[in-house]
Amino acid sequence: MKRAARPSTLKSLASACLVLLCCAEMASAHAWSLTINAASRRVYLHVGNGTFEGNNGTINLVQVAVPFNLVGNGAAQAMTSNSTQNISLQGDGYNTCPTPTSQVMIGASYRRSNGGNGPASATLSVTSPANLVNAAGDTIPFSQISWTVSAPGSSVPNVIPAGTFNGGTQTLATVPANRYIENCHTYSYANSSVVAAGTYNGRVTYTLSSP
Repeated sequence: MKRAARPSTLKSLASACLVLLCCAEMASAHAWSLTINAASRRVYLHVGNGTFEGNNGTINLVQVAVPFNLVGNGAAQAMTSNSTQNISLQGDGYNTCPTPTSQVMIGASYRRSNGGNGPASATLSVTSPANLVNAAGDTIPFSQISWTVSAPGSSVPNVIPAGTFNGGTQTLATVPANRYIENCHTYSYANSSVVAAGTYNGRVTYTLSSP
């Protein structure tokens, strides 16, 4: 599974991609919700390796190789990441994702002035295609991929919740004005059906928007 991070600081819309890869040959949740200073209206989103309130074209990979003798046996397979982002981008040096090779940090913020210029919140969503596809055209439903969330030391549950991709667009969270939310996502492949050997790819896009 591949994960892509492309943080943006566009005024009303930010997107970041997550590319998922599966190879067929092969809880309690917490997060951070922090108050940030009011400023001119803007949104910010990062998925994986990012740059604080700046553009970053990094595309991180999340993947799993299922051993041949386990393909389709129904035992969920943990997916690993090539992300190296473990420290929060909020500048406090907090180790939000202690094991970035198995986690992906996702953070989103929405700022506006104290005069209330703009809506009271922004919306974080994720869009996935119907299937992961290999070179031969074989498919795996995106609903085979799910994620759990965590953020050590936080007492705020599920600011960005756990879930399962549905092959469409899913609303994940509402980000209030002058608030930053962040946690770590750990991905898993359900492995519930036998599929043809090959490398299956698919890209997920996270979007933070404010009308």
